[in-house]
Amino acid sequence: MINIAVNIQEQPKELLLSKIKAREAKVGVIGLGYVGLPLAMELVFAGYTVVGIDIDLTKVESLNQGKSHILDVPEEHIEKAIQRGQFQATDDFSMIGELDTVSVCVPTPLNENQEPDISFITFTAEKILAHMKNPLLILLESTTYPGTTRELFADKFEYSGKRVDEDYFLCFSPERVDPGNEKFQTKSIPKVIGGLTPGSSELAESLYSKVLDEVVLVSSPETAEMSKLLENTFRSVNIAFVNEMALMCERMGLDIWEAIDAAATKPFGFMPFYPGPGVGGHCIPLDPMYLHWKGKQNKFFNKFIETAQEINMNMPYHVVNKIQDALNTQGKSLKDSQVLLVGAAYKADINDVRESPSLDIYEILKKQEAVVSVLDPFVANFRDQNGKLVHVAKSDMCQFSQYDCVVLLTKHSTINYDELMKESKIIVDMCHVYKEQKIDKVHRIGGGC
Repeated sequence: MINIAVNIQEQPKELLLSKIKAREAKVGVIGLGYVGLPLAMELVFAGYTVVGIDIDLTKVESLNQGKSHILDVPEEHIEKAIQRGQFQATDDFSMIGELDTVSVCVPTPLNENQEPDISFITFTAEKILAHMKNPLLILLESTTYPGTTRELFADKFEYSGKRVDEDYFLCFSPERVDPGNEKFQTKSIPKVIGGLTPGSSELAESLYSKVLDEVVLVSSPETAEMSKLLENTFRSVNIAFVNEMALMCERMGLDIWEAIDAAATKPFGFMPFYPGPGVGGHCIPLDPMYLHWKGKQNKFFNKFIETAQEINMNMPYHVVNKIQDALNTQGKSLKDSQVLLVGAAYKADINDVRESPSLDIYEILKKQEAVVSVLDPFVANFRDQNGKLVHVAKSDMCQFSQYDCVVLLTKHSTINYDELMKESKIIVDMCHVYKEQKIDKVHRIGGGC
């Protein structure tokens, strides 16, 4: 009798495993943004039929027409996937009932109090629970605090009568997408997986080992959740450190860039980080605060995270002060001066403005009554803090000479920096573009101007 019970219990896993191995499993991706859409295409390339689910109907309709809203995903990939019947996008969550696996790639922002907003995960978990029919492999990929997978999925499912390893299998597998990185993309970045049970890990490994170059199994969802927060908290702390060193070098009359280059010649024990106008993107500004919040729940107060967040979030104010100092050398005040911000995206050669420090700098300058314009070859527009649409100029539509100060915030490769240098009256360089040029009109972060 014991052996029969074991065989019955293992049957859902074996059936699902055979479908995954034969590439007959129908795969779902919930959330078709910077993480979900590239993952969906990699699943298609591996031979799976993929259903992409998103609440944004405009995005869904655009994808079904073969259009891409992600620079890293060429439209021809989407078009071919649709033509072959391997991909469809929908806002209908009842499609979950037809799926064998589902990867959850929904946003995890912070609220106004810099605390985790997990409403998108909660909403998705409820939709999965309401519509799941087949034994379902669930992979939560949204960055979140340790314990989320167990609390919002496993506990909720158990309370509703769903049985792990029979009705569902559950893992956390953190996204590691770096938009615009041509060397490391979804397929080539090692995939960490932490399963709720050994069977969950086995199924997830079987799926992703056919899709991605490398799979790394860890002992639990909590370890996988912690690994993602550790990665980006490490970066946040080190960026904050070098930003503070840059401010100190300015005070001391030293060049932080030269010092970093010299330190980087050491073949061990040093990893170069570089100063800038702040931190942007979905990960570095947000992830450490998920860890900080969870630590406080356990009566642990992480001072490194607090200090790093404070330094990085104050960098836009330092940029504005530097603009004011640069204008002062020309006998101008910030009020009514024409200021051009070059770069709205948070990093080079992408169109992503999420948490971009450029947007904070824009708002600060507007409050101080500067006349602010924005240039970015990759970004058409963005919304200000009041929800108003702000149109962004392209470099071929811009005369740099008309501005009192030009501020370099994102080092896009398509901008003609020689022309910008020639035409501009004053330049505040936050990207180390003019590293070899000691010109009076160039004011750089970290000294050396």
